[in-house]
Amino acid sequence: MSDVDSRAIAAPVPLRRTRRLVFALLVAATTSLGLWTMFRILHVGGLTPLELVILGLFAVTFGWIAIAFWSGIIGFALTLTGRDPLSLAKASSPQPPKDVHSRTVLVMPIHNEDVERVAAGLEATCRDLPPVTEARHIEAFVLSDSTDAETIARERTTMAALQHRLADHCQLHYRHRNSNAGRKAGNLGDFCQRWGRHYDFMLVLDADSVMSGDTVHELIAEMEANPRLGLLQTVPIPVRQDSLFGRANQFAAAVYAPMLATGLSFWQSDSANYFGHNAIMRVEAFTRHCGLPELPGRPPLGGDILSHDFVEAALLRRAGWEVRMRTDLGGSFEEMPSHILDYAKRDRRWVQGNLQHLRLLGGSGLHMVSRVHFLCGALAYLSSLIWLAILVVSTIDALMRALIEPNFFTSNAQLFPDWPIAPPNLIMPLLGGTLAMLLMPKVLGVCLALRKHPDHYGGRTRLVNSALLEALFAMLIAPLMMVFHSRFVIEVLIGRTVAWNPQSREGRALPWREALRHTWPGTLAGVCWAWATWWYTPTFFWWLTPVWLGLMLAAPLVRLSSSLTIGRRLRQRGLLLVPSETTPPTVLQELTLPTPVEGDAEPAPPPVEHPRDMPLQSFSRDWARRLPAQGQGIGK
Repeated sequence: MSDVDSRAIAAPVPLRRTRRLVFALLVAATTSLGLWTMFRILHVGGLTPLELVILGLFAVTFGWIAIAFWSGIIGFALTLTGRDPLSLAKASSPQPPKDVHSRTVLVMPIHNEDVERVAAGLEATCRDLPPVTEARHIEAFVLSDSTDAETIARERTTMAALQHRLADHCQLHYRHRNSNAGRKAGNLGDFCQRWGRHYDFMLVLDADSVMSGDTVHELIAEMEANPRLGLLQTVPIPVRQDSLFGRANQFAAAVYAPMLATGLSFWQSDSANYFGHNAIMRVEAFTRHCGLPELPGRPPLGGDILSHDFVEAALLRRAGWEVRMRTDLGGSFEEMPSHILDYAKRDRRWVQGNLQHLRLLGGSGLHMVSRVHFLCGALAYLSSLIWLAILVVSTIDALMRALIEPNFFTSNAQLFPDWPIAPPNLIMPLLGGTLAMLLMPKVLGVCLALRKHPDHYGGRTRLVNSALLEALFAMLIAPLMMVFHSRFVIEVLIGRTVAWNPQSREGRALPWREALRHTWPGTLAGVCWAWATWWYTPTFFWWLTPVWLGLMLAAPLVRLSSSLTIGRRLRQRGLLLVPSETTPPTVLQELTLPTPVEGDAEPAPPPVEHPRDMPLQSFSRDWARRLPAQGQGIGK
């Protein structure tokens, strides 16, 4: 028997294979052109071993750039014309069957979080939900596996008060489990095994998630309308940022993320990815197919699967369920770290989880696009190490050419020297083309904002100025993030693991001492790098200006970008404004931190349990032999 009712008719996704093939050909052709150009440049006088290394590393990084470039181009075209990236028809809301009845639960896993901040976001979301009807029932469930005794006590008191405040809006449940086994994935798995039978759909929220009621109902309607849909992901946009770093990233996400996500959705079609939150899924499908096994070996590359979301999406797709992304919903929000050091600390955890995915690339039965997700997730961080390697190898090659006197007579009988043939005039076109590919998605995102709602960003002039400011800031911090990510990748590869602690979301200005303590190695490397190239090969020194300048300015960038004062002054001047500030939806207008609750009130007990098993999945070849017992799914 199939996992999905064969009589169900899914929303159309025409030309799935064709669009993936076209996209792959565009990326391959662009990468080949860039690689051939680099080969022509390096080939003058013959390729040295170092230049061969540069060529190989360049192929990986240029291919990575090409994927983002073509995703941005496609996303721009679809957004400009108002086309749905899946059906390619004019975007419209789904129409679920009139006789459908569904039960949905908003689940929020938390672990040692600031519970007042958690309660504020969840309360705003629940209050924004339309009234519960007989056809569509919605509840909320807070799933705690906190380990700090004081935090647990505060959770219980705060959730009891929140249950009382939401009594007329949405039924709220609270559960604390004493074990942190499996981390967030284990927390959700425990819920599915104990209470999953109560619900048809499960909308997963992070501790910092906020979603509008209209968006929640839109997601439920699409799940009801398409019985083949296992998971539906939204595009979360950061909000409530006050620091310069937070506001720059918030602006970039608001302007560029929906367009890029539209391009990704076009070629991923019904094999999209899962970001771990602000997504709705079918509880039955998730319970049957997303039980995560431990990876063989010791951490960091073995043990619990840390970046569980990619893997759960891949398992659902393997079982035949569709995994889609809605890129046109504007009511999906999250918070983010307010300064570079906390942002890098969060990335350190993701580096470990995403590198684990390389071990799953050959997993049995996985969809091709799921394997691409695994590879791209790892490359998101490996590309920094590759970029650093290219720069280091290029510097060594330039220094060797400057220090070693060239020999133009390679034979004793040679009458005329072997003068090196000047390379074709390809260096500037390659550099300009690469820079254009990097910046084009930003330019197109700004063009869309200028055409559609420039007033949401403070007007056309302020929008353009904000985009230039964000681009400059991104360029300056790129070398520092390259160094951080490279170090993180090396730490994982040599066996150093990391604790998965809750992230800090409260804005704070970093002291100079803390900024210097984390950046002085990179600054020292930047100074030495600049001095060596200036002394021996001044031309190469100027080519490296964006790199050594960003490293030398690392401490001031970290310190000043964490400033809440600078961020707020920019807002007062109308810079880095975003729609969530200029035209805030109701759910954000009502988002205020509640007063800490005193006393020892206890929350109401959770519903009666209906236990069921959540079988652990396998990535080994014997999975295919067990297919008849599990169901063949609905095809690829």
